[in-house]
Amino acid sequence: MTGLGEKLRALLSGGEPAALVRIAAAKGSAPREAGSAMIVTADASFGTVGGGRLEWEAMAAARRLLEQGEAAADMALPLGPALGQCCGGHVALRIERADDETLAWLEAAERRERETLPPVLLFGAGHVGTALAGALAPLPLRLRWIDSRPGALPAAPPPGVETATVGAPVDEVAAAPPQSAYIVMTHSHDGDYELVEAILRRGDFRYAGLIGSASKRRSFERRFLARGGAKARWAQLVCPIGGGHVADKRPAVIAALTAAEVLEYLYGAGRADAVGAADKGDGRGGGAWQRR
Repeated sequence: MTGLGEKLRALLSGGEPAALVRIAAAKGSAPREAGSAMIVTADASFGTVGGGRLEWEAMAAARRLLEQGEAAADMALPLGPALGQCCGGHVALRIERADDETLAWLEAAERRERETLPPVLLFGAGHVGTALAGALAPLPLRLRWIDSRPGALPAAPPPGVETATVGAPVDEVAAAPPQSAYIVMTHSHDGDYELVEAILRRGDFRYAGLIGSASKRRSFERRFLARGGAKARWAQLVCPIGGGHVADKRPAVIAALTAAEVLEYLYGAGRADAVGAADKGDGRGGGAWQRR
């Protein structure tokens, strides 16, 4: 989630003039897709429409609009030599002085966008879980962060992250939407196994990841097969998580590598097939931002 609605609400409540800049259309090679947006004030900006000279020109135009008291303006920008950019595409921008109507539209667009994002369930609020929640929070997904221990989850989680303290985390697996991603890293190995088995038996996951070593994987595999689990289904489990290409066990490093891995499974062209994603969809929700 962008969080622009929350930011705009705060600006308007404080009486600070602001403009909403959004990409109305994008053709060819462009740095951001149609629907991307940013908020511009006299001395600050939030969000991005692509950076570089394009964004610089957009910010300047938005500030002129605010200074001159205009309501709206349109810009058509070829991303070529005129802007000193080599993208070669074409971007149409819509700039509007923000008001309560703008805020209502923006918040509704963010709600629609969130509904289209792929759901991710993160089990565990230890050091790695906390670092991973922070790494996943700004990404295009819906994160539900779960722990069974009262007080383990922060009172103020990262923006956009939903938290749940539940007595039986495994019940969250049964209640999850189809094609969810799951990341298991609780404080208990037995709890980890119970979750992994429930996820694998359910079968409709887009990513199933378990923190741990190769020996933990082998131990859990023997248990899973002894309980009638299919070896082909077990092969879909990602463990260790994070790719294993960087030998660094610091929580922030594991979190960064795992966040990238989850994105690859959710949005990548190839690896999602390995986790039973029968219908990947695009999940990006760009259409939610098209103002009509």
